[in-house]
Amino acid sequence: MSRIGKLPISVPAGVEIKRDSKSNIITVKGPKGSLSQYVDGDITYTIEDGHLTLQRPTEQKRHKAMHGLYRSLLANMVKGVTEGFEIRQELVGVGFRAEAKPGNLLDLSLGYSHNILIQLAPEISVETINEKGKNPIIILRGMDKQLLGQVANKIRSYRKPEPYKGKGIRFVGEEVRRKAGKSAEK
Repeated sequence: MSRIGKLPISVPAGVEIKRDSKSNIITVKGPKGSLSQYVDGDITYTIEDGHLTLQRPTEQKRHKAMHGLYRSLLANMVKGVTEGFEIRQELVGVGFRAEAKPGNLLDLSLGYSHNILIQLAPEISVETINEKGKNPIIILRGMDKQLLGQVANKIRSYRKPEPYKGKGIRFVGEEVRRKAGKSAEK
């Protein structure tokens, strides 16, 4: 039995889960909105006493893999429509700045000859914190964990943390492995 797949997902009050039998799309509706996800037709689910459990028909490797995958995706959807997700990134470097502009626009100054303007998806909200003496912080919030991670990775790709000085965009709390650099000859 899959260790992840067999775990029940607690469904809070106010969350509604429906499956379209023709297209095998599960829709989860909650206070923050609704999310949809395709689930293979072999995987079935039951809701009992406020808990969602997934079952697989056989012990085939394919069914075992899908069992854990879809359980994780559905758990993230339930958490997303109730609480939502948040990713924090910090800009480490002299002169690096971030500014959230109206219209879900993010303006980044990362040491290039021009500023980088990023138009974010409407499902994601952005906020920036610029305190004197501290690194600027970008806060991304949304209910879709996959989309949020993809956007955060795209922002990070504009200036990945480099190993010698540690400059770049990193997640808050991330440890960057540092290299020694040149050492003086005797």
